[in-house]
Amino acid sequence: MSDHFLSQNSQKVTDRFHIAYYFYLHNKTTYFCTVMNVSDDLQSRWWNLEAKLMERFGKKPDMEAVLFLIGLQETGFVRKKITKEQKQDLMHVAVCTLLSQSGFYILEGKDEEGWPHFKQLKEIPALQLIEQENFLKDHVLLYFEKNGF
Repeated sequence: MSDHFLSQNSQKVTDRFHIAYYFYLHNKTTYFCTVMNVSDDLQSRWWNLEAKLMERFGKKPDMEAVLFLIGLQETGFVRKKITKEQKQDLMHVAVCTLLSQSGFYILEGKDEEGWPHFKQLKEIPALQLIEQENFLKDHVLLYFEKNGF
């Protein structure tokens, strides 16, 4: 589906809910229900991942913790103490790794300390907060699925 539509009064309609609602009103289809099912499926799969991670690590992770874990996995970075800056760097590696699955970034290589460096290939879509979260959740789920978790 296109990431936006122009409504009858030429206003740009960008978020999934309003696009679906627009289609529902103007085409009298059940598309709205389909979008809700997709969203429900994403949330269900996310809860399943949270449950697995909670079972493995003993507490429910938030998105920041999940990104931190992915960053650790991708870098092999192991230290007894991790600075706030290192934690941010690990989360940045995670986001770039996740979005490389969709062609937004590509791994260019690693520096002398072993930190991966990415090149951005295309703009990340401008999304509302809840859409950003779902966009990231979808990429996290794909990452864990590809890695057999």
